[in-house]
Amino acid sequence: MGSVLEDSRKLRIGVDVGGTNTDGVVLDPTRAAETGRGIIAWHKAPTTTDPGHGIADAITTMFKSANINPDHVASVTIGTTHFVNAVVTRDHTRLSNVAVIRLSGPFSKHALPGIDWPPDMRKLILGHYALVKGGLEVDGNLISDIDQDEIKAQCKIICEKKIRSVVVNGVFSPIDTVEKQEERAADIIRSEIPGVDVVLSKEVANLGFLERENAAILNASILSFARKTIKSFQEPMQKLGLRCPVFITQNDGTILSGDAASRLPIRTFSSGPTNSMRGAAFLIGEKEKGQPMMVVDVGGTTTDVGLLLANGFPRQQAAYSELSGVRMNFSCPDVKSVGLGGGSHVKRINGKLTVGPDSVGYELTEKALVFGGDVPTATDYTVAGSKAVIGNPSLVADRLGEKDCAEFKLEVKRMLERVIDTMKTSPEDLPVLLVGGGAVIAPDELKGASRVVKPKWSGVANAIGAAMARVSAVIDTVKSTEKKTSKELLQEISEEARKKTVEAGASPESVAVVEMETLPLQYIANKTRFIVRAAGDFDFSRASDFATLHIDGGAEPEIEVVGQAENGDEGSAIDQNGLEDEGMSHAPEVDIGSYTPRVENRTWYISETDLDWITIGCYILGTGGGGSPYSSMLRMRGILRAGGVIRVINPYDLKDDDLVGCGGGAGSPTVGIEKLQGDEMMEAQEELYKLFQGGRATAMIALEIGGGNGLQGMILGASTNMDLPTVDGDWMGRAYPTKWQTTPVVFNERSIIFCPITMADGNGNVVYMPKAKSDLTVERVLRAGLAQLGSHVGCAEGPVTGAETKRWVVEHTISLSWRIGRAVSRARKENRIDTVAESIIEEVGGQETGRVLFKGKIVGVERTLRMGHVYGEVIIEGADVNDASGSGKLEYTGKIKIPFKNENIAAIRMRPGEIDATGEEKNEDVIAIVPDLISVIDAQSGEAIGTPEYRYGLLVIVIGITASDRWTSPRGIEIGGPKGFGLDHLEYRSLGSFVKPVSVIDQYGKGS
Repeated sequence: MGSVLEDSRKLRIGVDVGGTNTDGVVLDPTRAAETGRGIIAWHKAPTTTDPGHGIADAITTMFKSANINPDHVASVTIGTTHFVNAVVTRDHTRLSNVAVIRLSGPFSKHALPGIDWPPDMRKLILGHYALVKGGLEVDGNLISDIDQDEIKAQCKIICEKKIRSVVVNGVFSPIDTVEKQEERAADIIRSEIPGVDVVLSKEVANLGFLERENAAILNASILSFARKTIKSFQEPMQKLGLRCPVFITQNDGTILSGDAASRLPIRTFSSGPTNSMRGAAFLIGEKEKGQPMMVVDVGGTTTDVGLLLANGFPRQQAAYSELSGVRMNFSCPDVKSVGLGGGSHVKRINGKLTVGPDSVGYELTEKALVFGGDVPTATDYTVAGSKAVIGNPSLVADRLGEKDCAEFKLEVKRMLERVIDTMKTSPEDLPVLLVGGGAVIAPDELKGASRVVKPKWSGVANAIGAAMARVSAVIDTVKSTEKKTSKELLQEISEEARKKTVEAGASPESVAVVEMETLPLQYIANKTRFIVRAAGDFDFSRASDFATLHIDGGAEPEIEVVGQAENGDEGSAIDQNGLEDEGMSHAPEVDIGSYTPRVENRTWYISETDLDWITIGCYILGTGGGGSPYSSMLRMRGILRAGGVIRVINPYDLKDDDLVGCGGGAGSPTVGIEKLQGDEMMEAQEELYKLFQGGRATAMIALEIGGGNGLQGMILGASTNMDLPTVDGDWMGRAYPTKWQTTPVVFNERSIIFCPITMADGNGNVVYMPKAKSDLTVERVLRAGLAQLGSHVGCAEGPVTGAETKRWVVEHTISLSWRIGRAVSRARKENRIDTVAESIIEEVGGQETGRVLFKGKIVGVERTLRMGHVYGEVIIEGADVNDASGSGKLEYTGKIKIPFKNENIAAIRMRPGEIDATGEEKNEDVIAIVPDLISVIDAQSGEAIGTPEYRYGLLVIVIGITASDRWTSPRGIEIGGPKGFGLDHLEYRSLGSFVKPVSVIDQYGKGS
């Protein structure tokens, strides 16, 4: 009897509860091949205050219209914006206070919870935090075990603060399958605080300590609200006689059970665009054909464009996403928006017809001309220029001329073609699916589209996508390739992903691996990060397992949780030294044009504005390497906000007998994003001077200006650390992958420069190397030691004299970073991103010393690991990276390739020609090559893009900067040029003439 009932359960209900409308659909997948795509009923109505009522009304209306028997319904799937809206609107009635317990041992103390949050969000949500013992190294070894008594002591404080939501975040917890530290800590917390909500960070997001924690905190904050909301979704189902499971759609186009969604509501935050994309693909009946498709959702104000991959899932954003100013790393669809919709204003500016971005939005039926209004909109021009019947076409028939309508069509076509091209990952044409209420304004043909389809039922594509959502699971882990090959490990991890997908509700026979990625880890022998996603159809034979909601944590909290905005100082974040950290406010905006840095007595005192600009410049000078300076920026900003002083001096103001110390971090960027800095850099300095008898440093210098290390000299020299001035310069003028690729080694005035040297891992282990045969030997010993010390250490090098510094230094590179960052910030503020590259070139010395090498789109990336370094190649195809002219003419054509070894090595034009035995084209032109700097920046923001961040589809600008004259001697070119990267067949030709950067101290110092 049960099987007969199951056989009759074929109908799927999808409901999408949006901020404006609630859409619903009932469909029968077994009839999907029919003309109506199996759609039996549909519904669209304004969203109600109580979403449960709106859902019930939608389902009731559809049941009546199609005479549907509730016993024939297999599932109800709901997409909702309620949870994300609670965060976006900062609704203190829906957001609870959260306590954070970090299992981090001595690490992460300089980037405390909420450090990069907007102040109002932080005050509203973060009620308490503590850093306790725990955490893993990248190889799975313990940083330290958890301390039960330590966690119990924190539970007592959390109880006193009446906080009922706790986040547990451990270093490298996503790969912790043995120690299970987060799980064990959660058990202690639940036993000490009955009924408390505990969120494990590893269940929310993957590698990326701070970003994972941020996502977990937001998730914890909305748990109570999420439970109530999901209950309100389920209650109408029972009243309607539905005995099927209720699911919630998540960000990647798959489903969560009500139980899972009540624990992980953050996974629903971006499900709306995904539902529309999958619904559109279902409507044209090509979901199973393995072809990527572009989905263009035209609304009243904006058009959202996303790429549905061949595996049936939307392409995801790059490493990080942001919501309400909070940076996170959980999965979100990559959606680009453009200010084009049915309600977009159409007007002439300086003789040119423009469409949007301003719009009448939901007031279209009142303000558009076809409805008797007085605002010319995209809908009006569409009606006037076509046979579309919307409103009263006679109201625009004579008012909008044929020439204007033709120009309007061209402008809309250009806007859509540009955003579609931005989202494409290859030059081949793709099907473009138009959905949304404003789709009528879009043309029937678009450049880059193999065909343009406006499917029937597109107005409820989001509800259709919800109804047809699948089940998936992701494994993101780091494994050793010492005893097993990557292929063998991929097979094992794929099987684990399949098993996890079945456990989530998928039918075993339908599960397949839809995505896999391998990322070798820099500077770590035999370690690779694997990311595998599997997906399948829901197993309706197990529907009863998911039909009832069981909420973890028991009953609702007995204590009323009030947003901190209402709570005064109750629960404000206090660190374990009793220091109030209320200084977490954003720096005031400055007038970029009139801003003057503080320079007194030939000393530059760094401000937060200076820091922002220097950070941007450091990553651009990193030439793709050096690691993101983001976490170092947070640490340096914290020093400034705590009242610390950071000083910079001109290298030529050094006395000959001054001692200039050097230090910073070394290791894998992947480890750096997870095991955040402790005191290892300062510990290395302290241990060095205990053993080194040549005198303590009187000033500091950065090893490299490129990337995160560009800020380390200033951090070490801060008044809260060594209290020394930092030299405006470095030993590279960029980022290089090895210590022997530095200017002191180029000058070769000593047999050894980087000895003595100290390495400290921050967890009690110190290595001191008093002497070595060569700097190359030091590099090799350092890399070998890294593998045993967690692949991330602080280093301290013995000081050199002021006289040596003046001869060897790549001068004024902090000033240069500052100028580059200022140029980028000004271009953003003045909406001149289209010329940001040219502004950067002007700051580095003009066309004499630098130039824009190429503009285009990344169409290929390859990576491999050799000797601890990531080698690879990125291919960029010429493309229109801005729409300033609208002419459609490409400024740069063809393709270039950029080989890299952690950093970019060369920019090489690829020309069509004969293919040689290696498969490479013979005809290639070197545009620029090391030691000249080759940097790739994001054409949309002006920010640098590091080699780990290269991915298909990014619009980029490649800039070249002539190397410092410290690098252009024969020995400099041998060490830092093509031969230093194994490219013996290529020859260095200078990009231009070096222009010494202008010192900020010289320019702004009084009396200079």
